[in-house]
Amino acid sequence: MIQPNAAIPTAEIAIVGAGPIGIELAVSLKRLGVSFLHFDAQQIGHTISWWPRDTLFFSTTERIEIAGVPIQNTAQGRTTGEEYLAYLRSIVEQFDLHVHSYEPVVGIRPTGDGFLLTTQPQTGPRSYRARRVVLASGDMHQPHRLEIPGEDLPHVSHYFHDVHPYFRRRLLIVGGRNSAAEAALRCWRAGSQVTLSYRRAAFDERSVKHWILPDLQAQIDLGMIGFHPLTAPLEITPEHVTLARLDAQGHPTGETIQQPADFVLLLTGFEADMTLFQQAGVTLEGPNQTPRYDPATMETDAPGLYVAGTAAAGQRQEKYTLFIENSHVHVGRIVQALTGQWPAPLGTIPSRQYELALKDFEAN
Repeated sequence: MIQPNAAIPTAEIAIVGAGPIGIELAVSLKRLGVSFLHFDAQQIGHTISWWPRDTLFFSTTERIEIAGVPIQNTAQGRTTGEEYLAYLRSIVEQFDLHVHSYEPVVGIRPTGDGFLLTTQPQTGPRSYRARRVVLASGDMHQPHRLEIPGEDLPHVSHYFHDVHPYFRRRLLIVGGRNSAAEAALRCWRAGSQVTLSYRRAAFDERSVKHWILPDLQAQIDLGMIGFHPLTAPLEITPEHVTLARLDAQGHPTGETIQQPADFVLLLTGFEADMTLFQQAGVTLEGPNQTPRYDPATMETDAPGLYVAGTAAAGQRQEKYTLFIENSHVHVGRIVQALTGQWPAPLGTIPSRQYELALKDFEAN
């Protein structure tokens, strides 16, 4: 039962989402003495937590550091998902941030003087009030489903966690971006018989890590990894996957391939849940339901509601344009809009990422 109005906690700002950008915003607001509430449906940095073990970030460390705190690791190079989660935990500890983790925001309603938020923690529904709300909820709430027969069979998954289950088994990977390319190489090197199905004729070098693509192409050319370009799955059975051949425009040709598979990884991307935007009255535009917002302030057309990070790209990024590294400036723009101040650098020496974000803000 939701608590009575007199007991409803109230803050100047509510942040929904405790990924890197949400945490960076929380640090900036706390350092300026602004009262805020902070929620996440899972643990901080949740989507990073289900990356395959030892996966390196595409971005270099200075581009994913937050709150002016450098990332240090033993290799002085790109960091792994595990290292980055430890880094995020250290930021929360260092700045003593109070995140309502495992407390999903399930409702948001404009009230005239702000917003009423409803959450659903394990102990039951709760409500909160905030004058303004920032949705930093990311774009990876759920996998992009293909809606084909067999997609929910036990040997099929949209998530790649580890190579070991596929040792000496036939594995079909559907997809052609970075996650599919990396999974193919790692599973093949771990002893799996790997085949890739991709709806395009060739891989896009902008969508695959530059140190991964030549290696993958070499193994395909050598016949070590099977490759079915211009194909898309039609049906999955316990024994095989039926692939449709596509023409250059992506239309089925009428021909099919029966690809044997003991396991299937559908690495076809993820998508955001735009429900909270809809509830708040934000205009969602185009097939990707991109929220309408002012790029100078990140305020949406629902007054008092802001968007930060990859959520600004809408439901699904067909071609990725927003990442952690180019979303830092969102924090600065929002803090500037809310407080009239650009977030101050931490310590006496501005971080590399702080300088990059500030230059971006000043240039625009």
